[in-house]
Amino acid sequence: MGYMARTVGIGRQDFEKIRIKNNFYVDKTCFIKEWWEADDDVTLITRPRRFGKTLNMSMTEKFFSVKYSGRRDLFEGLSIWEEEDYREIQGTYPVIGLTFANVKETNLEGAKRCIRQILADLYDKHIFLLDGTVLTENEKAYFRSVTNGMEDTTAIWTIHKLSDFLSRYYGRKAIILLDEYDTPMQEAYMNGYWDEMVCFIRSLFNTTFKTNPYYERAIMTGITRVSKESVFSDLNNLKVVTTTSAEYADCFGFTEKEVFQALDEFGLSDKKQDVKSWYDGFTFGQCMDIYNPWSIINYLDTEKFDTYWANTSSNGLVGTLIREGSKEVKKDFERLLSGEEITTAIEEQIVYKQLYFKKNAVWSLLLASGYLKVAGTGFSEETRRFYYKLALTNKEVRIMFEDMIRDWFSENDHYNDFIQALLLDDLDEMNTYMNEIAMDSFSYFDTGKKSSEENPERFYHGFVLGLMVELTNRYMLTSNRESGLGRYDVMLEPNQQNDDAIIFEFKVFQPKKEKDLSDTVNTALKQIEDMNYEAALIARGFPPERIRKYGFAFRGKEVLIGKMK
Repeated sequence: MGYMARTVGIGRQDFEKIRIKNNFYVDKTCFIKEWWEADDDVTLITRPRRFGKTLNMSMTEKFFSVKYSGRRDLFEGLSIWEEEDYREIQGTYPVIGLTFANVKETNLEGAKRCIRQILADLYDKHIFLLDGTVLTENEKAYFRSVTNGMEDTTAIWTIHKLSDFLSRYYGRKAIILLDEYDTPMQEAYMNGYWDEMVCFIRSLFNTTFKTNPYYERAIMTGITRVSKESVFSDLNNLKVVTTTSAEYADCFGFTEKEVFQALDEFGLSDKKQDVKSWYDGFTFGQCMDIYNPWSIINYLDTEKFDTYWANTSSNGLVGTLIREGSKEVKKDFERLLSGEEITTAIEEQIVYKQLYFKKNAVWSLLLASGYLKVAGTGFSEETRRFYYKLALTNKEVRIMFEDMIRDWFSENDHYNDFIQALLLDDLDEMNTYMNEIAMDSFSYFDTGKKSSEENPERFYHGFVLGLMVELTNRYMLTSNRESGLGRYDVMLEPNQQNDDAIIFEFKVFQPKKEKDLSDTVNTALKQIEDMNYEAALIARGFPPERIRKYGFAFRGKEVLIGKMK
């Protein structure tokens, strides 16, 4: 009888359960040894979501915690158990484990209540400390005051105090594990209570990690490294490990070797190249070809290719940043969607307040979140800074973004009508539907600070991304590239022989120079001619009569489209 593949447990993040049930598991216990030997005080590890952070934290807790003393069954057969020294320290430390994964409230009070509840639950788990004489009467009174209705000052000292209590009870300092530390920060940023939240979290982190002599060491995990100024300003003992750091490079996510071994185990050896194009592409430190585990596990379970990882969470912040981003952000994004790379400096520390006006802050967040990969690096003598070449991570991410852009217009029936009218070269219908789209969609691309009516590029560069996605099978779309004597706005080059090529020029009405929108249209059409935008198409063999030219004129939400006769 052949070897049976292990059962895949979807969404299982509890190390003990996975081991007891012999679920499919890739051995990452090397992390325990590497972390322990690094001997850092506080380690902050950032990785994209669903990369095994929670499972590794669960594994670390079960390895060190006194509650799991003598549980060799969980670790036998794994690499850590081959190390004699480590068998000695399994189950010998008090461990304080908590996660902020569920702190996803739309207001400050809700978020704080949620964190208070997490801290109160932590104390409930250690209720045995109230027995006996380890705690003084005052300390017992404090212990009892830790409830979901406690004051902020009480909440801020909870982990500090618990480390103290546990270290006295067990005669050994505690290990602190905080998973998803930045979830409350992202929610606070998106819902407008950032400053107040930062204040609370900073105080909590200071008492926990800075002025706390009662812990042995700590690990924090998250998706982003929130800027030092905002929450870590007083922590000098922080070892930060981001996706570009060398440490722990193969401890999160699956290496190509691990993925290919899994495919062999599940009888899917012939699918290796397809799996690679869909799910490979992550780079941690010098470790190339890292795969995201969530998609691999789901693929092993269903044997179907799908956007598993990309669809697991709200891609809300990322979608908002691109939709409301400046024309430069949208143009760079267009290049990414067409398979090109962009070159930019990267901020390892994410300064949330800069996301709306600093282009490289957006790309830094997308890189940290796993949507972009590093395709190359270099150093600029001119700016004295390192720069990165970035590309979309893989096929799964591309499909996610295409779906996201489709959603921008999905509630607008006129969008598809416009595309049909464009393909049929029906100018009247194009005008009708384009005005309807503008009426419905303009404000959707606003940041709140600048309206699209004053700055319509936000809208029409978003509109161009939509065209790019909708027409992807019939046309190759490029925008604002060199051709002839200047820059055209949009060129659609057909993939099929019987389709026309199309050039768009976008212009905003200028009241000082033009009487009405038809003048603006004429200016746009004249520019197409004067700048000889069709040169690139003619050079590639398109006959001039097969090149359509349209001028788009914008005044507020009013649009007029004209065509070169």
